[in-house]
Amino acid sequence: MEVLRGHGHVPAEPTVVAIGNFDGVHVGHRALIDRARALAAGNGAHVLALTFDPHPSALFGAAPAMLTSMSRRAELLADAGAELVVIEPFTRELATLAPDAFIDEVVLGALHARAIVVGYDFKYGRGRTGTTATLRAHGERAGIEIAVVPVVELGGEVASSTRIRAHLQAGELEAAERLLGRRWDVDGVVVHGAERGRAIGVPTANISPDSDLPIRPGIYAVTLDVDGVQRPAVASLGTNPTFVDRGALVLEVHVLDWSGDLYDRHVRTAFVARLRDEAKFDGVDALLTQIRADIAAARRFF
Repeated sequence: MEVLRGHGHVPAEPTVVAIGNFDGVHVGHRALIDRARALAAGNGAHVLALTFDPHPSALFGAAPAMLTSMSRRAELLADAGAELVVIEPFTRELATLAPDAFIDEVVLGALHARAIVVGYDFKYGRGRTGTTATLRAHGERAGIEIAVVPVVELGGEVASSTRIRAHLQAGELEAAERLLGRRWDVDGVVVHGAERGRAIGVPTANISPDSDLPIRPGIYAVTLDVDGVQRPAVASLGTNPTFVDRGALVLEVHVLDWSGDLYDRHVRTAFVARLRDEAKFDGVDALLTQIRADIAAARRFF
C-alpha cells in the first residue's frame, strides 16, 4: 500500500476511486472499499481511497474530534483493501472547485479513475452542491461507472462516524465496537510523567496521543500493543484529581504482569471495557485500594 499526499503524483494507471473522509474506517467505510475492490477486479484497476486533511468542516468552523489519526486511517484503509491512499489537503482552493471541475480535474484527470465509489450521502464541490444524482449524470457523460453504496445498518443503527463518536463520548464501548467492526484504539508515544504510579508500586506509561481522544474520561480495561504484542492493561483517562487537576486529559496505562522500559516507544492502546468513572480519593492509600480493585476487574476481561 502506498500513501500519497495530494493528487499530483499518482501513477498513470487505471484506478477505482472510493471517496470519503473515512474517519474511523468503520463498517460503512469498509463497504465502500469492498465495492471498489469488486469493480477494480473487473476493470484491471487499482483500488484508490481518496480522503481529506483537515476534515472539510475545519475550513468553515470547528471540526469534530477525529476517531483516528491520518496514519491510522491509512493503515485501516490498507487493511480493508486499498492499494493507494491519497490524502488530499482540503484547502479553500479545493473547496471552491465546482462539482464538475473536482471530478474532471482531480478524480478523473489526476487519479485516473475508471469508476468512482461513494456513500449514499456524498456531497462534493463548491457549497457541497454536488450530489449522488449529479455524480451519476457526470459518470454517464464521461463513460465511467458510478457506484453509490447504500446506508449500512447494524442492529437498526446507521454506521457513521457521528454515531461512533457519540457512543465513545457516552462510554458505550460495545456499541462503538459494533459499528467500527473492531475495538476503538489510539496510537501514541510513551513520554515521561510525574512517575507517581511507580512511587506507589503501580508503574504506568504516560502516552502522548497521536490524535484526538473522543471518549469519555474514566478507567478502562485495555490492551497495549508494543511491537505487535497486545498486552492486557488498565488505563486511566482523566485529570488526576487526587493529586492535581489541571483540566487536561492524561492517558496513563498500567500493563498487567509485565515490566520494561517503554519510554519513547510508539504504542497502540485498544479500549476493551469501561470499568468506572474517574474519582478523587482522600489520599494515596484509598487510591491504591481502588487501583487494585480496578486491576482485578480488568483481569476478568482477559
